[in-house]
Amino acid sequence: MRAHENRSRSSLPFEGRPVAIVHDWLTGMRGGEWVLDALCELIPHAEIHTLVHVPGRLNPRIEAMTIHTSKIDRLPGAHRRHQPYLPLFPRAVESFDLARFDFVISTSHCVAKGASAGPGARHVCYCHTPMRYVWTFYDQYFRNERTGMLTRTLMPPIASYLRKWDKRTAHRVDRYLANSRHVADRIRTIYGRESEVVHPPVDTRRFRPDAPREDFLLMVTALVPYKRADLAVRVCTERGLPLVVAGRGPEQEHLRAIAGPTVQFRGWVSDDEIADLYSRARALVFPGEEDFGIVPLEAMASGCPVIAYARGGALETVVDGRDAPTGLFFRDQTTESLDRALDRLETAEFDPAALRAHAERFDRAVFLARMTGILEEEEERA
Repeated sequence: MRAHENRSRSSLPFEGRPVAIVHDWLTGMRGGEWVLDALCELIPHAEIHTLVHVPGRLNPRIEAMTIHTSKIDRLPGAHRRHQPYLPLFPRAVESFDLARFDFVISTSHCVAKGASAGPGARHVCYCHTPMRYVWTFYDQYFRNERTGMLTRTLMPPIASYLRKWDKRTAHRVDRYLANSRHVADRIRTIYGRESEVVHPPVDTRRFRPDAPREDFLLMVTALVPYKRADLAVRVCTERGLPLVVAGRGPEQEHLRAIAGPTVQFRGWVSDDEIADLYSRARALVFPGEEDFGIVPLEAMASGCPVIAYARGGALETVVDGRDAPTGLFFRDQTTESLDRALDRLETAEFDPAALRAHAERFDRAVFLARMTGILEEEEERA
């Protein structure tokens, strides 16, 4: 029996008390949404507040929740591309009326942590990162080679406003939970606040580590600038290596233009298809600097080693060493450094059982048990 199942349903955290969950947006199932899904399991009567909700893009558990959206949800084109409305996000999240809730939990990588809880209510933030677009990855989003002159002109004052708002509203949170030590350092530097590290959940039961390996590399990622999918596409094109890219995003057209015939773009793929790809791939390529990164652990749960950029959350999940290695690091975010890591892959050996065992340290059951304890503490305080 899983740890969180030792409690009967009648004793779930905050049972019978009003709880709000504030989530930046609901447009698909990525790492942040799996954290949200676990919270919905623990607090099934909570009400979700989000800037934008595209119905049908989430799993059944989340779609079955009571979901409140902001006015941005009704603006033209917001369901296709909500990012242009970024300057409106702070006001939108502040517009949520949370006065009737005893407890607020925000899952935030943008503005959700700036929601205002009612008098006497507790606010806990599960922070994936301080606002990604204006702090750590500003250059990748707004100063890359395809950024237009209008964006380059308008974004500096907008980013300045967003940074000031982000810092000014940090005090609205009573307790910060960080998804990695890497993010805990950011929270301390940017907000001046301490946080507890609670790694996100990985549902290892969905993956199997015993399928025969095939001779292709895999990349599972949103195709956005900071993910640096271009590194893998360029190197695999140059070396003539088979690369399967699972994911979609605004970078897709550019990546297709630089890709050779050995690179295959699958676009959106189902959970079952991703699990199948993990089980057959020779290795996963993970070239971005991530706050944490669930994808490498999903790959490891499938017995698939990881070639990762040695920054960010990968340093907490990938083991590159002699004893039970789970992958290989490349030290610089360049094609040359990734190329050298692929050279090492030719002679590297990995044990699928060891990869699986390592991933299970981050299993969903571990997350649910830890969050149950935290929510019980908060229930006593609220």
